[in-house]
Amino acid sequence: MLRIPWTAKKTNERVLNEADKRRSLVRTIRKRQATFLGHVMRRGNLEYLVTTGKFEGKRSRGRQREKIMDGLATWLGPGKVSDILATVKDRDLCRDMIANAYKQGT
Repeated sequence: MLRIPWTAKKTNERVLNEADKRRSLVRTIRKRQATFLGHVMRRGNLEYLVTTGKFEGKRSRGRQREKIMDGLATWLGPGKVSDILATVKDRDLCRDMIANAYKQGT
């Protein structure tokens, strides 16, 4: 364990680098979200409508909430959301895309 006093104004990233560790929980969560996205997109039920943002209704005022697809699009790599949705329909391509993103980290 590193003995870092709380007064030592260090960022979390800097402490992780000093300890030679990586953020594994975030990667695991993103992997599970991407796997869930594949299941939802292939089924096409209510979850599909909610995940893609095609659910009808009033939008609340203020800043828009971050959608699941926005976070996954940045994690899965360069490309538009529509490209990711097309890739997810094929199970083998989806598995390869998730495995590559998991290996790269972030």
